[in-house]
Amino acid sequence: MRFKGTLKHRISRTFLLQAGAISVAAVVSVLLAAGVIRHVLVTEALRIEADYFWERYSIDPGFPLPDTRNLTGYFVTSSQDENLPMALRGLAEGFHDVSSDSDFTTAYVTEREGRHLYLVFDGERVNELAAYFGLIPLMVVLLVLYLSVWLAYRASHRAVSPVAWLAREVDRLDPDAPDAEVFAGQRLPADADEEVRVLTTALGGFARRLDDFVERERAFTRDASHELRTPLTVIRVAADILLQRDDLSGEACRSVQRIRRSSDEMEELVEAFLLLAREAEKGLPLQPVSINDVVDEEIDKLSLIAGDKILDVQVHADCVLTVEAPSQAVSAVIGNLLRNAFAYTDNGCIEIRIRPRHIVVVDSGVGMTQQDVEEVFRPFFRADSARVDGHGVGMTIVRRLSDRFDWPVEIRSREGSGTSVKVGFPSGECTVLSSTQEN
Repeated sequence: MRFKGTLKHRISRTFLLQAGAISVAAVVSVLLAAGVIRHVLVTEALRIEADYFWERYSIDPGFPLPDTRNLTGYFVTSSQDENLPMALRGLAEGFHDVSSDSDFTTAYVTEREGRHLYLVFDGERVNELAAYFGLIPLMVVLLVLYLSVWLAYRASHRAVSPVAWLAREVDRLDPDAPDAEVFAGQRLPADADEEVRVLTTALGGFARRLDDFVERERAFTRDASHELRTPLTVIRVAADILLQRDDLSGEACRSVQRIRRSSDEMEELVEAFLLLAREAEKGLPLQPVSINDVVDEEIDKLSLIAGDKILDVQVHADCVLTVEAPSQAVSAVIGNLLRNAFAYTDNGCIEIRIRPRHIVVVDSGVGMTQQDVEEVFRPFFRADSARVDGHGVGMTIVRRLSDRFDWPVEIRSREGSGTSVKVGFPSGECTVLSSTQEN
């Protein structure tokens, strides 16, 4: 979608185009008017003068020829052409535009009873008349036009300025900490219209409701995560005690182990929720984090809960990748990706490739369909091929953190052939290794 610029710029362009169009129309009109003056009024005046002279001449052969500042007459027989100015010689009857080197521009030739009447109108006077009656009114029209356009622009600018101010304030509004006082009535520009005041009041109310909602969400996530820690710890400790008993049957032992794994998953989930709550509330401290070290730590954690699975876990590092970010956020992203790879791979290989500015986690597990890939970031989504317990929020947490810190995530998968997840760290710094590291 292509945007057309700000409202003020669009109004300015509209006024400029309008003024330009009217100016062109006015200039063209004046030029056409000058043409009318030259080719219609002048020719009509010459025709009337010629008819009047012939009428008077028929009564009084001594009637004088026209001889004014603008009009000059010549009256000769056909054999007296040498008495005419050079530009008039040989002209047939009718109107003629004569050479501009002469003092005239338009000539009208008539003939009666062997005599020719030449009436010549001074072209320089025509130009002066066009200037007086064309250019001067044009200048006045354009002056009034530009003045009216400028006044209209000033009025529209005053009307639009409060809207532009309101747009800037809305753009600067922080959704995580909306300040409703920004839209207080006393902060409005003095020339704000009533419609802008109504809109500002509505936005102020919306900002207050949004602030209350954000605070409730933070409080719930923080309190719920904190309160769940204690019962989860109790469940985990109780499961550990039960697993140490020798009188448990095989089926009971497997059930307790399942309870233990589920409590671990719930604890990790609570930690992720608490991480997101703290990050949204006050932000987490940024520090240099080694992606390589985080990968090693998460692999060590997951190897303890892999159970009887036979997995070949390989780490291929082209460099030591360091990113400036909260360590908890990096651990949450990589931990969830590796946890999924371990959970959905029964036997086979899990490969972690550390490259400059990104890592790739590749497993040979059950994989996903294309439709599952498109919905994998949806909260509580679980693929049809999922054969393990889970809550369907791990990838949602990955997406939320990746969006927050601008870490793009790409997923490629094929059902029955495994999954590849790539996470980019555009601001990461690389220290090239001399050889490939494998774990």
